[in-house]
Amino acid sequence: MQDLIDEARAAAEQSYSPYSSFRVGAAVLCTDGSVVRGCNVENASYGLTICAERCALFAAVAQGKHAAALAVTCPDGDQSTPGTLMPCGACRQVIEELLIDGGRIFVDGVGEFSKADLLPHPFVLKGSV
Repeated sequence: MQDLIDEARAAAEQSYSPYSSFRVGAAVLCTDGSVVRGCNVENASYGLTICAERCALFAAVAQGKHAAALAVTCPDGDQSTPGTLMPCGACRQVIEELLIDGGRIFVDGVGEFSKADLLPHPFVLKGSV
């Protein structure tokens, strides 16, 4: 999955993060073998900011694709503090819903995870399962 992490690193270079100076990149490996990239895009109205993971996953859905794996990288995170490199809670919920069952998440500098590793008790809307 090094190639997917490399795609995430390339995506981080496109980050628009003038407020936090915290670049994040993500890459989704789709079931058809294609890769869709995403980066964090900040906004002066912080609530309008989108994380790289959600950007990439939403772009894959918009292209009619299904996410089989996800890689994420935070080149400005503190490598000695893995928590600064991990997906946020909102992204974990989106990963739970949009990454296929059995899909893997690769966090650059931290390791490989399953959906259950990241979010053991996800929110599920009644009737959506």
